[in-house]
Amino acid sequence: MKLGFAMPHMLQLKATMQPWEMQVTGADQTKLAKWAEKLGYEMIAVPEHHVIPRRHVDLSGPFYFNAYTAMAYMAGATKTIRVNSCIAILPAQNPIVTAKALSTMDWLSSGRVTVTFAVGWLEEEFALLGVPFHKRGAMAEEYIQAIIALWTQDEPRFEGEYVSFKDVAFEPKPVQKPHLPVWFGGDADAVLRRTARYAQGWWPFLTKPDDIPARIDFIRSQPGYNGQLADVYYGMSTARVGEGHKVVDDPAARAGQSRQDIIDRLGHLSDLGVTWSSVPIPALPSIEAYYDYTQWVAEEIMPAVR
Repeated sequence: MKLGFAMPHMLQLKATMQPWEMQVTGADQTKLAKWAEKLGYEMIAVPEHHVIPRRHVDLSGPFYFNAYTAMAYMAGATKTIRVNSCIAILPAQNPIVTAKALSTMDWLSSGRVTVTFAVGWLEEEFALLGVPFHKRGAMAEEYIQAIIALWTQDEPRFEGEYVSFKDVAFEPKPVQKPHLPVWFGGDADAVLRRTARYAQGWWPFLTKPDDIPARIDFIRSQPGYNGQLADVYYGMSTARVGEGHKVVDDPAARAGQSRQDIIDRLGHLSDLGVTWSSVPIPALPSIEAYYDYTQWVAEEIMPAVR
């Protein structure tokens, strides 16, 4: 089991936010990224929304990064830790721009980028961006094909309804070969079929932990399965957030558990096929206390679950 670092103040979800996180600045996050790398955490993942309709703010909060900008910054501030998105909204921008942003990031970071794409769920956000919400699945299907073509083909070519190109040059290519790892986030059958065709990882959200093995089997049973599924990321606190970011009280997902409870929980997730997880931010008084807690996790939890 590999552990990602739970970076404070990445978002302000009612289900998970601690009050002290509101005081964490970008400068603090830069120091924490370096700290996480020093302690042996293996990934920092960045949530993304571009705009939040006012009626969703109570549950979702107003604060979100652009995933690619924040990922690139975190990669530039560190030397070895991987960066990822959790998630990046694939249909929200032109796939050529997405492919360029990610390949640039992978090239500059010497191959430390993973991306987790999703189709998005917030219909009003799509309307504000001028992206057709009910076509987002079809768009995502074309976009990932086009992105992989740009990353892997010497003379990229793609013809589709939503994106087309030919007779173009595209560099830099990603450092990682054949391309940087692609994961998909979400739980619908369509998402898992897309994961089977194109991805190397899956990030479930609403799927219950005990249902993960069956869903992994579903991915691997698809006729178009690429044979590459290697990673499943399920954070310990995931079950605290329901559909539409509703608050869910799940005792197994609560922060601040004992050393043995955390080890047992991570061991159970590993038995279910999870390869990546994260220990949630507990109720703490300050960022200084979080430094201590993350060091405790690195010293007491990491050696027991690796």
